[in-house]
Amino acid sequence: MYDEFASFVKELYKNEVFIPLHAPKFLGNEKKYLNDCIDSTFVSSVGGYVNRFEKEIQNYTGASFAIATTNGTAALHVALHSIGVKIGDEVITQSLSFIATSNAISYCGAKPIFIDIDRDTYGLGAEKLEEFLKSSCEVINSTCKNKKSGKTIRACVPMHTFGHPCEIDKIKNICDKYHIALIEDAAESLGSFYKKRHTGRFGKAGIISFNGNKTITAGGGGVIITDDQILAKRLKHLTTTAKIDHPYEYEHDEIGFNYRMPNINAALVLAGLERIDEILKNKREIFLKYKEFFANRDIDLLNAPKNSVSNYWLNTIMLKNEKEKKEFLETCIKEDIMARPVWKPLHTLDIYKDCQYEDMTNTLEFYDKALNIPSGERV
Repeated sequence: MYDEFASFVKELYKNEVFIPLHAPKFLGNEKKYLNDCIDSTFVSSVGGYVNRFEKEIQNYTGASFAIATTNGTAALHVALHSIGVKIGDEVITQSLSFIATSNAISYCGAKPIFIDIDRDTYGLGAEKLEEFLKSSCEVINSTCKNKKSGKTIRACVPMHTFGHPCEIDKIKNICDKYHIALIEDAAESLGSFYKKRHTGRFGKAGIISFNGNKTITAGGGGVIITDDQILAKRLKHLTTTAKIDHPYEYEHDEIGFNYRMPNINAALVLAGLERIDEILKNKREIFLKYKEFFANRDIDLLNAPKNSVSNYWLNTIMLKNEKEKKEFLETCIKEDIMARPVWKPLHTLDIYKDCQYEDMTNTLEFYDKALNIPSGERV
């Protein structure tokens, strides 16, 4: 069956010599906008393309405000910082995530608490979250306290895994009940909707990544979206080194961050955003091709969860066990097809082994069996 898959993927991607996991395709106005950007000499963080990009993200996601950043990690870091996450705090997140999620928490001097994923959404489990909060936490003076550590749980950062929305409305209700700020890691889910609302728009803020392997790319880039005007103003201030507006003086009123997206990156991603509907249609067609291929084979292909529209950023299959996953992966490597295991659960890494975590049954099973397969746009 593995050889059949290799033949199928080669045909799907028109017999490319090497089939990457998710390579960008530049089929729109990228060169035009980049040349214009270079000719203007505005290639750094001041320029018209950054502002245009922010407006287009607002229009596409429905968010009231968008703040462009150098990358998704920076976006998450400054979002957490802006809502008051500080040294000694704790932040709830999922162990099944790219390491940037927990790193951003650590940049604030806070410590992650890891909660298991949900079997249906592959993101942070709402029921698991509520179980943990009921058994291990209490609200004192509108602040959630961890009874085990005595520390404040300041925020919760669920991630929409591989572009599939988690049950974010349930998570928000739970967070509100326990006075925990919700920041969405929607890094992978541009073009994904939960109950007809774009991911990243349920909490105080959400972040989206435009790294080179994302649905559209700025090379490196990110954005924070929010409906909170006061928060948006603060985020814009913080990401531009907290500089006070003045014709010539360099005056700063707090420690800020040099996180503003450069104009040249904004030019690149804006061209991709103009093609977003075409790109998503292409990617969903790829998912349907995979669905047809795996229909009569004993391998599960991850589908969009209930009430969701997924961008199918990375198509993911579930093998029977770790041995079968390894055999499948080795066949792909031999055939010059890029596949990869999902991230090693963060609670198992030495750098996060001292963090508190609950039962991780679903997370560990997912890691043992899941494999990402080629999902980039076909041309």
